Amino acid sequence: MGQKKSEFDKVFSAWDILVIAFGAMIGWGWVVSSGTWIDAGGVVGAALAFAIGGVMIFFVGLTYAELTAAMPQCGGEHVFSYKAMGPTGSFICTWAIILGYVGVTCFEACAFPTIITYLWPGFLKGYLYTVAGFDIYASWLIVAIIVAFLIMMINIMGAKTAAVLQTVLTCIIGGAGILLIVASVINGNVDNLQGQMFMGETTGTMAKNVLKVAAITPFFFIGFDVIPQAAEEINVPLKKIGKMMILSVVLAVVFYSFVILAVGYVLNPEEIALSQSTTGLVTADAMANAFGTSVMAKVIIVGGMCGIVTSWNSFMIGGSRALYSMAESYMVPKVFAKLHPKHKTPVNALILIGILTMIAPFAGRVMMVWICDAGNFGCCLAYCMVSLSFLILRKKEPDMPRPYRVPAYKFVGTMAVILSGCMVLVYCIPGSGGTLIMQEWMMVGAWSLLGVVFYAVCKVKYKEKFGSLIEIISDEDAASLMPEADDKELDLVIDAAIDRVLSRMTA
Repeated sequence: MGQKKSEFDKVFSAWDILVIAFGAMIGWGWVVSSGTWIDAGGVVGAALAFAIGGVMIFFVGLTYAELTAAMPQCGGEHVFSYKAMGPTGSFICTWAIILGYVGVTCFEACAFPTIITYLWPGFLKGYLYTVAGFDIYASWLIVAIIVAFLIMMINIMGAKTAAVLQTVLTCIIGGAGILLIVASVINGNVDNLQGQMFMGETTGTMAKNVLKVAAITPFFFIGFDVIPQAAEEINVPLKKIGKMMILSVVLAVVFYSFVILAVGYVLNPEEIALSQSTTGLVTADAMANAFGTSVMAKVIIVGGMCGIVTSWNSFMIGGSRALYSMAESYMVPKVFAKLHPKHKTPVNALILIGILTMIAPFAGRVMMVWICDAGNFGCCLAYCMVSLSFLILRKKEPDMPRPYRVPAYKFVGTMAVILSGCMVLVYCIPGSGGTLIMQEWMMVGAWSLLGVVFYAVCKVKYKEKFGSLIEIISDEDAASLMPEADDKELDLVIDAAIDRVLSRMTA
């Protein structure tokens, strides 16, 4: 196990990592799925379900927070699982998370031009062919490919460039959401909640419906884990990295919950049902209703479009760094460990993911839904392995320097393993509501087979170098001297909130 000084530029501020994580979690779902959530659990029930789902992710996030601060190295999961489980466990964990990241980028490449059809109905021109019932048009393909190329180039041009894009788009998303929430408070009516606060005739049924929505909510929070992937590029004291990760999860929970409450406060059950059967964009229709003009619906759609790009951008960052870290350990071809000489970004890894993203739209949106679902399964598997790594390392390396130490670690780690394991089982157990279909299992199988090929070939080619971990010499001594006075209040609030939640749960 060798050591070297990081070759990455430290360009991400605390704000950058917050918007990267938050932007990854806030995609297009809040625009198109709010009606489905309300139909399933009710307005208050669905909002409560997202809070419950947030608790699930909260525990996993705490394990990530400690491990990222302790091992601030590019690749995140790759390093955590390597130290705990060795090369094979690390390969499985990192390969699974890369599937998740690539799946999202491919899906977003198809989702972006699809949204343009909502803003510009005459956009689809030049019919080409149909895949799984989805019509492919030349105009749709061209936009998808151009945007995929631009996002790839923005990421190659520098991590800070990508962070600036993320900040602008996240502010637009937040602005659109706040507009909806404020307008609903002013123009909404509490009578609209009648008959849709909770779904079900009995208390037991209501609780069951809330839990049914809660079971799927963690999949909308996938993305906070992008932060550990770019740990070497973060110019923030290590202790604070973990706190910003937890804060991003809390903000995502608040955003989703408030959007659901706003929609239910503006639209009654009949209006939600009508929106579901016509446009399918319940959140956008709620915005139009709140302001009394259909023009405002387009504001929400634009916000959703920005959400697509922020998720896309974040997962490009995460996927390329994960692939780079595997190449650094000779687990995949070394060519993917190349950094751009000027911008210090993993250029070949970005080009590969960019090319896959540009090819994806040719397969149609339906197939991309399949690969995205398969990718979510990969993310959840990686979460479970990281949570296990957290517990293993507490026992295996109790004296490892941990700038951020999670209180009640046994309880937190055990809950993280159980809850992330349940997320994996949801995809596996028939009738659970999230079971992968045959096509999605085929994609998981194909990705696994590709991983086996890489594992075998690289083990033969690189021999003893295969699975070696090069540790980064930490700059924490310098970073710890950075002024933190302006953020002490935020640190105290986050620390107090985490301690309060855990103390109540372990009491």
